[in-house]
Amino acid sequence: MPDPPHPYVSRAGVKLAAALDAFQIDVRAQRCVDLGCNIGGFTDCLLQHGAAAVHAVDTAYGLLAWPLRGHDRVHVHERCNALYAEPSNIPEMGSCDLAVIDLGWTRQALAIPAALRWLKSEPAVRIISLIKPHYEAASRGPRRTVLSAGEAKATCARVLAALPAVGVCVLACMPSPIRGGKRQKGNIEYLALLAPSPGNP
Repeated sequence: MPDPPHPYVSRAGVKLAAALDAFQIDVRAQRCVDLGCNIGGFTDCLLQHGAAAVHAVDTAYGLLAWPLRGHDRVHVHERCNALYAEPSNIPEMGSCDLAVIDLGWTRQALAIPAALRWLKSEPAVRIISLIKPHYEAASRGPRRTVLSAGEAKATCARVLAALPAVGVCVLACMPSPIRGGKRQKGNIEYLALLAPSPGNP
C-alpha cells in the first residue's frame, strides 16, 4: 500500500501532523526540540505549523533534508545523542516548550527522561512521543518482525502504564495514521501526549 501524498520532507510529518490535530496542540511561537530528527519530517511539520524555532537533534550526520538545514528557524545538532546530551551545554539551545520524539531502537523509558531535560520548568510544556511497540515488545531487545494488532496494542498499553515511573503523566494516546516502515508494510505505531509529573518539571 503506497503512502498517501503529503507536504513534508518525509512521511514522519504525517504522523506528527495527525497528533497535533488530535491533541489540539498549537505550536505557533513555540520553541521545539525534535529528538531523532533523521530526514526531518517532524521538524518540517513543526515549521509548517508555525513553530518559532526547532532544534533538530540526531546522532547521524548529513541526514537532515537540505531545505531544513538552511532554514532560519532550524538549529541543527548532528552527531548529538539526545540520551546523553546536556542541553545546558549548547549555547543557542534555550529551553523548549515542546519535545517531539522519534528515536529508533530506543525504549520510551530512556527517551522520556532525556526529553525532560530539554524542556522549560513550566507545567504547560508537553512531549509528543512516537511509541514503536516492536522496539518495546521483547525483553531481549527490539524485534524485527511485524507485530499483530493485538500484540502492538498490548505492548503500547504496558509502555504507557510504566511512564509515570519516569516522570510524566500520560494525557492522551492515538494510533499513528500510517505504519512504520516503507509502503506501510511495517508495524503499528502510536503517538502519546505527555506532560511532566507534578514535582518533576
